[in-house]
Amino acid sequence: MKTLSATFAVFLISSAAFAQSTAETTGINSALNIPPKTEDFVKEVSMSDIFEIESSKLAVQKGSAATKAFAQQMIDAHQKTSSELKGLIDGGKVKAPAAMGMSDAQKKSFDELKNLSGKEFDDAYQSDQEDAHEDAVDVFKRYASEGDNADLKAWAAKTLPALEHHLKMAEDLDG
Repeated sequence: MKTLSATFAVFLISSAAFAQSTAETTGINSALNIPPKTEDFVKEVSMSDIFEIESSKLAVQKGSAATKAFAQQMIDAHQKTSSELKGLIDGGKVKAPAAMGMSDAQKKSFDELKNLSGKEFDDAYQSDQEDAHEDAVDVFKRYASEGDNADLKAWAAKTLPALEHHLKMAEDLDG
């Protein structure tokens, strides 16, 4: 038991340094409320935008009227954030590459959506959008408060209210 306690204590003492070097996908930074590194933030945001745009395009084709309306708003909004982020990168204000595709988990969710229809599709899409926006709000909030790139930090703060609104809209989709 003492070995377990000692191991846990060492983990707690070193967790801040460990979390700083760990990719956002582990969830450690979020659990410890540590802001993501610029590279991780850019990667997470760009992957999220790709997932939300592509899954929303699918929802415009397969969803109910309410789902289609929400999905079109997500396409428009996330194309805008993708463009803004690309502008920061292309303009030299952010020195981190954007992701070129979805994460493995996002690909899996997207592939599952492709095989659904009707209410099952709407429910899965709504759940995916809630999860994606909860994650986005978390990462934007942490970067906006303590990110290490001033331009990206300002953009995160400016974008955060829209993402919080998207989360509320996603939650309200189920009625």
